[in-house]
Amino acid sequence: MEAIITTNKGTMKVSLYTEDTPKTVANFVKLAKDGFYNGLKFHRVLPDFVIQGGCPNSRDGANGMPGTGGPGYKIDCEVTGGNQYHDRGVLSMAHAGRNTGGSQFFVCHSRNNTAHLDGNHTCFGKVIEGLDVIDAIRQDDSIDSIEIID
Repeated sequence: MEAIITTNKGTMKVSLYTEDTPKTVANFVKLAKDGFYNGLKFHRVLPDFVIQGGCPNSRDGANGMPGTGGPGYKIDCEVTGGNQYHDRGVLSMAHAGRNTGGSQFFVCHSRNNTAHLDGNHTCFGKVIEGLDVIDAIRQDDSIDSIEIID
């Protein structure tokens, strides 16, 4: 299964880890198909680390502080399967502690500063086309849409 993440800076094609992290992928797919991510911003961008989005408080007109919102529920981490290695282009679930993820995710710039995330955050996909878009994203750039290809 794949996802097409369209941003105001370009498009990233992602291969999702359906076998290694089935619950995390199912959650991401449901939110994407429901249009949850459309119009959200990348609220956290740290060079040579990650770009992070998926917070509903980053939507234009939202009242909450960007980076503090979610879908209204939490999902468990899936960190014991395969592909749990934070490398360039890897999509991983953001959370505020084990088993508190929901909708926020990040994409890794490189492996340089992400090794400590292995085993703590669920890697659930990897950008296979459009890696240059990761480098072009700046804080407050938008997620225009996420399309799922079954």
